Amino acid sequence: MQRPVADKMARTLALVLLLALLTLVFFWPKAQDDPALPVPPAEAAALQQLLTLKLADAQQQTIDPAKWQGRIRVINLWATWCLPCKEEMPAFSRLQDAFQDKEVQFVGIAVDSPANVQAFSAKYPVSYPLPIGDDRVLPLSRALGNLYMGLPFTLVVGKEGEILIRKSGRYAEAELATLLTRLTQNAPPMHPVHEATKQKISGRPLEHIRVF
Repeated sequence: MQRPVADKMARTLALVLLLALLTLVFFWPKAQDDPALPVPPAEAAALQQLLTLKLADAQQQTIDPAKWQGRIRVINLWATWCLPCKEEMPAFSRLQDAFQDKEVQFVGIAVDSPANVQAFSAKYPVSYPLPIGDDRVLPLSRALGNLYMGLPFTLVVGKEGEILIRKSGRYAEAELATLLTRLTQNAPPMHPVHEATKQKISGRPLEHIRVF
């Protein structure tokens, strides 16, 4: 009579361990990006440094990011030799014009030379500033989620200086426009990390957590 009880307990324990493992695999890595959770000190320091970097543009004019404090910032790392970077910049320029009066500021930090950026800007002008990044920029981006330091890499930063979205690769214009519309209407961003983590924290059963 003891054997069936022992087997049942073993199966129950195995099921509990499996559910715990699935939770860690599917939700723990995502939860680290959610703005509602505590930000690791190293990431917070990197973000603060990035948001306060005073960089010069191709005309050697220093750009002080302090003037954009309190605005939604779309910070894009790019280069003139990066095809997807160049493909998304016209959309960024249109969105800057569309949201300029709604406290949104785009910034394109070039991982490139002043001469290349100046030539590019003359041929393909955009409506937002293009400061030239120094040797601190890519390591800072890595600390902020750009693990392979690839381009393009985009951060959407909220009015209080918190990361709302991080994006590796080309950003679709419609997707970003939808996000900025929600943010300027004071609605939370709809993205997988936010939604899944919010439900997880609320204590709802695992099967009710929607994975996008």
